[in-house]
Amino acid sequence: MNFELTQDQKNLQETVREWAQAELAPVAYELDKEGKFPTELYLKMNQDIGVASIPFKEEHGGLGLGTVEMSLAIEELARADQTFALTTMVAVATGLTLQQFGSDFQKQTYLPDIVAGKAVGSIAGTEPQAGSWTAGFTTRAKRTDEGKWSISGEKAFITNSGCDLTSYNLIAAISTPPEAEKSKMSLFLVPAGTPGVEIGKSYDKLGWRSSDTHPIYLDNAIVDDDAIVGNEGDGRYIVHKTYQFARCYLSACALGLSQACLDHSIAYAQDRKAFGKTLGGLQMVQKMIADMAVKVETSRLLARQAAAKADAGTASLKELAMAKYYCCETSSEVADLAVQVHGGFGYMNDCPVSRYLRDTRITRIGDGSSQIQTMIIAREMGLEVDFT
Repeated sequence: MNFELTQDQKNLQETVREWAQAELAPVAYELDKEGKFPTELYLKMNQDIGVASIPFKEEHGGLGLGTVEMSLAIEELARADQTFALTTMVAVATGLTLQQFGSDFQKQTYLPDIVAGKAVGSIAGTEPQAGSWTAGFTTRAKRTDEGKWSISGEKAFITNSGCDLTSYNLIAAISTPPEAEKSKMSLFLVPAGTPGVEIGKSYDKLGWRSSDTHPIYLDNAIVDDDAIVGNEGDGRYIVHKTYQFARCYLSACALGLSQACLDHSIAYAQDRKAFGKTLGGLQMVQKMIADMAVKVETSRLLARQAAAKADAGTASLKELAMAKYYCCETSSEVADLAVQVHGGFGYMNDCPVSRYLRDTRITRIGDGSSQIQTMIIAREMGLEVDFT
């Protein structure tokens, strides 16, 4: 198996790395303090280097590249600021959902701005009482006498749902009547500004503070029949497929932050003097940094394998779950070790690794918690697993 990147992939990686370190890393601390979505920076990134266009087909204005290339870009963005990488990841993932399942009208109307990085979208699956457990969703869509759909319900923790660049929210809702023997869900494209949709107050979060995250309240929000993404009743399948390929991207998000923790820890250990030598001359510090390096490299192998197999169409649920589980779990471990290497300075907010520890904690929860990933892995290995 060839683990080497092609020259084109290396060039893309270097381009994103240079931009992220020059434009994003220097302002990450201020973005975290302000807790506001950096609209102008997102627009600038896509004007400068076109990150959002990477995985989309050329017919939609994209570069026609794959999951590997997009994962490389996300990794480099997360190495500078995981929150900004998350914003990019979600915008791209919602666009890819439209590319794969959307109608010609939806693609023609909404994809160009997503691909060009002029707009973002969200996928609103999570609900307060159900998390990402789609079988427990209560948001409901019912047909009106005029042949439209009326959607009512509540969504929680939705990224990219209410910023200046939000173009649409993909709303997962039960679309069968309450008396139906089996409930089915559909995915609806609800444009920003639709009457009956209220974007709640931005959350005050532990980490990912500059990402745009809100609850969404829907009260008789009316959309046309052509708002359905894919086929009526296929929403659960589409949402799960979106979660699956997003796991490659979230793995890359966690990996990029882990690499940043290692970068900062090595630099600090080489520069800081203690006990008559550099901090890096102390064996216990060497042990912590060596452990970090092993976790980072193992994460990279799992993340790259999952992305490569996703592009080849051979990625199994087990491989995707393993990558997401390991990369996100070890990212918290690596961030914690980075704080330890930095000592008291690592506990200060102006030390990047303290932000890394706060930011990456959510990766073990979002897009299917670590516990869900272990259940998927166990089921795929033939064990009797009950998700209900």
